[in-house]
Amino acid sequence: MLKSIIAFFEENVLAADVKQDKEHGIKLAAAALLIEMMRMDDDLREDEQAMTLQLLQAKFNISAAETTQLIDLANQELANITDYHQFTRLINDNYEYAEKVHIIELLWQVAYADKNLDKDEEHLVRKIAELLYVSHTDYISSKLRTRDSLLD
Repeated sequence: MLKSIIAFFEENVLAADVKQDKEHGIKLAAAALLIEMMRMDDDLREDEQAMTLQLLQAKFNISAAETTQLIDLANQELANITDYHQFTRLINDNYEYAEKVHIIELLWQVAYADKNLDKDEEHLVRKIAELLYVSHTDYISSKLRTRDSLLD
């Protein structure tokens, strides 16, 4: 994972022991996946950034300051991410199946925000879906639902 995002999570999330902080940490883990989706096609577009900001603040109730800090950290790193396990583990340990499917749908929303699905974006959603143990049927269904709602 991005070194600076890992440091952010270690400072702000993983050290938390209170239930509310843990829930917030899980939301931040999901947020990191959305931010990575935004960066995936190496063409950081304004519409993808706007969709990501909207989803982070609306769906995960992450403050504007945290959102800005997470996006800045992600944008500073150029290295490719190879390991999503620390984030998907938090999600797997704490989210119900329907919530995991919802995260996959949110990833599709970011991927389709620019009205163009890049092969790297699709690969990332597939990889995250597999790590979250989301069935292929739900992976495809969420893709089609999102595509149809955003491209109409």
